[in-house]
Amino acid sequence: MTPITPRIAIIGGGPGGLICARVLQRHGIPVTVFDRDAYAEERPQGGTLDMQEGTGQVALHEAGLTEAFQAIARPEGQEMRLLDHTGTLLFRHAPPPGEQGEPEIDRGELRRLLLDSLAPGTVRWGRYLRTLHPLGDGTHKAEFDGGPTETFDLVIGADGAWSRVRPLLSDHSPHYSGVTFVETGCDDADTRHPAIARLVGDGSMMAAHNNKALIAQRNSHARIRVYAAFRGSQDWALEHGVRLADPEAVRAALLERFAGWDDRLLALLRENDDGFVNRPLHALPVPHTWTHTPGLTLLGDAAHLMTPFSGMGANLAMLDGCELALSLARHTESDEAVRAYEAAMLPRAAQAAEAAARGLDNAIAPDAPQGSLRHLYHSSDRPSGEHRPPAR
Repeated sequence: MTPITPRIAIIGGGPGGLICARVLQRHGIPVTVFDRDAYAEERPQGGTLDMQEGTGQVALHEAGLTEAFQAIARPEGQEMRLLDHTGTLLFRHAPPPGEQGEPEIDRGELRRLLLDSLAPGTVRWGRYLRTLHPLGDGTHKAEFDGGPTETFDLVIGADGAWSRVRPLLSDHSPHYSGVTFVETGCDDADTRHPAIARLVGDGSMMAAHNNKALIAQRNSHARIRVYAAFRGSQDWALEHGVRLADPEAVRAALLERFAGWDDRLLALLRENDDGFVNRPLHALPVPHTWTHTPGLTLLGDAAHLMTPFSGMGANLAMLDGCELALSLARHTESDEAVRAYEAAMLPRAAQAAEAAARGLDNAIAPDAPQGSLRHLYHSSDRPSGEHRPPAR
């Protein structure tokens, strides 16, 4: 007898969900992606990502997109600088010519690459998952705002930190990490903000001191994305009578919080071209697991939300999506495929989440940047172009 093709829904059109759909389609398995955005470009997709050899690049290879990725990636974006609050350079890694270990790509460009690789009509836009009802036989009825109710044999929650699928598998919700990012940015930095462009370089820069950090990332098109990071209440603005919609008030509050830092660093807050966006960092418990449930599974942030200090979030999401798709292609029963995927994914995710928690504790710490400096030197093989810290 010919096996019945399962009806598969992916909830969420982020990197993990889209790579899962692409690999499924390459193996002849039909799939539908549901995304709450009205259209692909409705929201900014965020900053830049490093695509790592053992995770994100593996997924891109299985998706048949390696050459297309390399054509738009930025290998020079692998540069990393660590400074203290006086502006002293403590560590610099500059990639050797031809180095492709972890090239950078903007999130928006990665999403366009993945969307363009899918069969027309794969993504249904403007579909917010309202409820998901188990029908008792492993299938689930999905009710959407903006679309009809549909029944699926497998629903894959790729819908991020505040997943609508997760509550059917887990009682856990993301908790506040104790660290908040306030995001802003500079456009046309090389021309309009040359001193900031020189400070940041071609990749990323972090300056840290006493539970605070200023972080900047070079994006495409001469844009520099900036984050002011600090420990404290996620409601810090409300508690200080600051309206987040008032950029001058936010700027004044941040400059007060970072008082005493070198003026070259404070320029990141003074010269920004954008307003400010509050981004408290949340994470799921470590490890985050669930009892296998037929017809449901999770990937990416829905499965293992962690802070960005492991550098693994998007890469793990893409590897999750790729491995789940390959498992579905290899197994005749979708439930067996999901079990095999979860058995490999959950321990890997726990290890990465533990690393992210340690990274956060090192980066935003009373003795910062010493914890980050120790980590960088312990994990580095000191390639050419690396700057050693000054003698102390």
